[in-house]
Amino acid sequence: VAIAQLEAGLAAAVPVVRAMPNTPAVVQRGVTALAPGTHAETHHLRVAHELFRGVGMVAEVPETAMDAVTAVSGSGPAYAFFLMEAMCAAAVRHGLSEELATRMVIETVRGAGELAARAHEPPPVLRRQVTSPGGTTEAALNVLTACGVHDAFCAAITAAVERSHSLGRQL
Repeated sequence: VAIAQLEAGLAAAVPVVRAMPNTPAVVQRGVTALAPGTHAETHHLRVAHELFRGVGMVAEVPETAMDAVTAVSGSGPAYAFFLMEAMCAAAVRHGLSEELATRMVIETVRGAGELAARAHEPPPVLRRQVTSPGGTTEAALNVLTACGVHDAFCAAITAAVERSHSLGRQL
């Protein structure tokens, strides 16, 4: 729901701060985007920051960026789970038990996320650090590249942005 719609439904000039948290907020590792309304002042945003900081990262964005926020951090956990599903299925196909495959994939993704959070390098640099020339990781990444996975993710996020925008217009 757009801020203008919320403000229009209020009887007075009430401060509104639109918030978009994602599901990892339930384990205090969420991402919440905040967009200030017409009457929201710095102290209103400060209160919203304090409220949402308890469940993870908080970022202030213009409302025009909320469709992108929805597509990236709102839907992002599903993308990660989708990748994890594929990794688990492949691990089982190659002889690991479902239980072990699941535990290994969860810890691998958790560890990669933590490494990325602590590193002073962007994700492409971290990826290259894991990719030995002529090695197993390079072989796998070559297949992902040939299958257009990077472009598919970009197209998926674009579809989510467009759908978010469309849903906002329907209200």
